[in-house]
Amino acid sequence: MESFDPTPGRPEAEKVRSMFATVAGRYDLANTVLSGGVHHLWRTQVVDWSGARDGQRVLDCATGTGDLAIAFKSAVGPRGYVKGTDFCVEMLGPAPAKAAARHLEIDFEQADVTALPYETASFDISSISFGIRNVADPVKGLSELARVVRPGGVVMVLEFGQPTAPGFAGLYRLYSEKILPQLGGLITGQKKAYEYLQNSSAKFPCGDEFVKLMEQTGRFSSIESRPLTFGIAYVYKGIVA
Repeated sequence: MESFDPTPGRPEAEKVRSMFATVAGRYDLANTVLSGGVHHLWRTQVVDWSGARDGQRVLDCATGTGDLAIAFKSAVGPRGYVKGTDFCVEMLGPAPAKAAARHLEIDFEQADVTALPYETASFDISSISFGIRNVADPVKGLSELARVVRPGGVVMVLEFGQPTAPGFAGLYRLYSEKILPQLGGLITGQKKAYEYLQNSSAKFPCGDEFVKLMEQTGRFSSIESRPLTFGIAYVYKGIVA
């Protein structure tokens, strides 16, 4: 497989940031409606497979409104530490209140996954959910996720896939191409944003091809992947070398 060719330059990143800023206020509602709520189950599986335990330190990038950071904080407990970051500050808006409503202490701040402002080997786990495909250079982002994790620690990635099962694949493609953008547009008023999100999902590597992206970083001693819900999404686990 050839190296992934990222979209060059900051202008594209600024377009993505602006797009997420426009949907931030109704992002949670759209996610729940469009996925039927199954995205919460996927995040639970990410946390479970990570092996997160009491007292560990976790960095969740592209945290959005904080759902995965909240799930990790519940796993690592009061003695653990969780930081949630996103390069779109508007997406972070609801996150502190969501955490506080669950009596969870989580730090949220703006940060770019391709240039994380944290010390090397300063976390036990890092994660990113439904965000790596929106990064201009995903290999660089994956490398940074691994850099900030101690040797033997874990990088967890949750991302959309492309189902291949006969029958189901066609139904899912119909839903994602025709219905999802319309529904997303009705909920948020930003149909073009959901057209972009669907197109980016359909084109981004998944399964074994995404594992090869992780291998390009040279930072992992082992990498595994698991399909979720017939391949609608995949979860990846990399052990940092």
